[in-house]
Amino acid sequence: EVQLVESGGGLVQAGGSLRLSCAASGFTFDDYAVAWFRQAPGKGREGPLSIIGSDGNTFLEASVEGRFTISRDNAKNTVYLFMHNLKGDDTAVYYCARSRWFGVTLETLYDYWGQGTQVTVSS
Repeated sequence: EVQLVESGGGLVQAGGSLRLSCAASGFTFDDYAVAWFRQAPGKGREGPLSIIGSDGNTFLEASVEGRFTISRDNAKNTVYLFMHNLKGDDTAVYYCARSRWFGVTLETLYDYWGQGTQVTVSS
């Protein structure tokens, strides 16, 4: 069974940092790109914020570039999203999802999603 499980969310003060993890299982992790999306309260899902390809190529959306970084550890089947200088607008549920292709933005091209992890940034 394919599974993606996010963790690492929580409450943090503005300007703080968090590291989110996306642990994958049930498929050949190395073959897939993984992306992070988010959904703020009362808004639609936004993203991809960041993507990492099977070869390590990365993409960062403009609103998080310079503050967020993405990495993967294929030995642990895990993708990480490092978030720094967090702002109130970053408050959201963060989701990871997998795709066969790197750099795609259509959500329909991501076939499995995690359940999300809540990030709350207080001012």
